Parts: sequence; C-alpha cells; structure tokens
Amino acid sequence: MTVTVLPAAERTTTVAHHASHPSAHRATAPTPVSMIERMTLILDAFDAGTPSLTLLELVERTGLPRSTVHRILDQMIRLRWLAHSAGGYRLGMRTLELGGLTADHNEIRDAVSPLLHELSQRTGMVGHLAVLDGREVVYLDKAGGRFAAALPTRLGGRMPAHATALGKAMLSALEPAIAEAAFHTRQPRLTPRTLSDPDALHRELGQIRLRQGVAIDREEAMAGIACVAAPLRGRGTPPAALSLSGRADAMSYDRLARVVLEVVHEAGRALLPHRSRWR
Repeated sequence: MTVTVLPAAERTTTVAHHASHPSAHRATAPTPVSMIERMTLILDAFDAGTPSLTLLELVERTGLPRSTVHRILDQMIRLRWLAHSAGGYRLGMRTLELGGLTADHNEIRDAVSPLLHELSQRTGMVGHLAVLDGREVVYLDKAGGRFAAALPTRLGGRMPAHATALGKAMLSALEPAIAEAAFHTRQPRLTPRTLSDPDALHRELGQIRLRQGVAIDREEAMAGIACVAAPLRGRGTPPAALSLSGRADAMSYDRLARVVLEVVHEAGRALLPHRSRWR
C-alpha cells in the first residue's frame, strides 16, 4: 500500500474539519486501513489547544470506530506514544526520547526552572522538576550544589513513580481510578522502605490528597535520602511536580512542605500565560 503524506497545512485543515464535522469527513476521506495510518490519525488529533483528549473526542476527531480507537489507544499507551492524564489521553514521552522535549514540557521547564534554582539556593537542598510518564517520573531539571552530584538523578533520567515523592505527588493529582489501574500489583522495592504493596500505596495517595498534594519520601528511593514534593496544578498541563531532597537525618518535613507548597503555587501563577496558549 502507498501512504500519501499530506503537507502540514493540509493535515491541520483535515483535523479541524472532522473535529466539527466527523460524519461529513468520513463520507469524503478514504478510510485508513493500515495501523500506521490509524496511529498517525490519532496522534494528529492532538494540538497545542487541546493537549488532552477523551476517548469520545478522539473518536469524533479521527472518524474511526470507538472499538478501534480504544484498542489502538491501549497499544499506544503500552508503547508510550500516549499516556493517561486527568483529562483523558495525551501525548506520551516517546516523543521526548525521539525528538527532544515536547512543547508543553519546554513551557513548564522555562517557567518553573528559575523558581526551582532559587528554591535550591535558599534551602541548600537539591531541587528536582519532573513529569509523570506512566509508572515512572522523568526529570526535566535538577538544581543544587555539591550534594547534587551524590544523587544519581539526571535530566531525562527515570525513576519508579511509586518510590519517589515526586511520583506520589503526581499520582495523587490523577483521578484515583487511573492511579489504581496503573498500580494494581506489587511493585519492585528500591529500599526496604519502598511502598510496594498496592493497598499501602493507595492509602498513602489518599493521605497525600488530604495534605494538598504534599508527598514525602522517607528513604524509599535511596537509603539515607529523603524528599518532599508537591504537584504543579493547572488545566492543560501534563502531570508535573517540584521536590526538595536531602539527607534524611537533617530533614525538617513540615517546614519544607510549607516552602514547597508556596513555590508550586507561585509556579502555577508563572504558568498562567502559557496555559492561555494551550487552551
């Protein structure tokens, strides 16, 4: 089969057309047959104005049968082309690995990184900015002095979400059903303190929600290291969070929780101009 690639402008027009007139588009456009064509149709449904789409919206925009879209979505999530979010589905992190940071992650990093570095200097601790990718966190930025070199985190690096304060903060911001579906079996332990049991993890997420999203890692990811994190909140943004890490025996959890909450609220205000472009 020969697949014809439309020019960018024509592809944009096509997507916009069947976003408002899906039935008319199905009548005039050839039905995609190959899996590559269908996956491309789904990926093209996302744009800067609608970074998150529900299953129904994807069906309307692609013109594909609901059962077909649902089946392909499951495969695309497994392969990390797409990811779950509070609003439905959004582009996954494979685009980050293949072609650099996606636009919304760049927006978050540009807006939040100055605050992160200032926070790290003020507290003397290691600051991290991360986003959620399925059951893992991906680091977008890292700030800190000499102690930062002792932590094996790096830009673009990954850690299991259930073992980190960053991951638990972001998971708590998702719909509970989504988090429960992602962590319904026992998870690997990084240290003896890692929450590996699904019931224990879900109880922890419930407590985090009661603390305005503040999550604590007490040597769950690395022996001797503790962390306090809170999620960045905002319509249209991917799950993201800020954290402060340091020696477990020198952590003042309550004080750091207040500091981190103040900064994520300030980061939310810094992101407002970017959110207006996403909508």
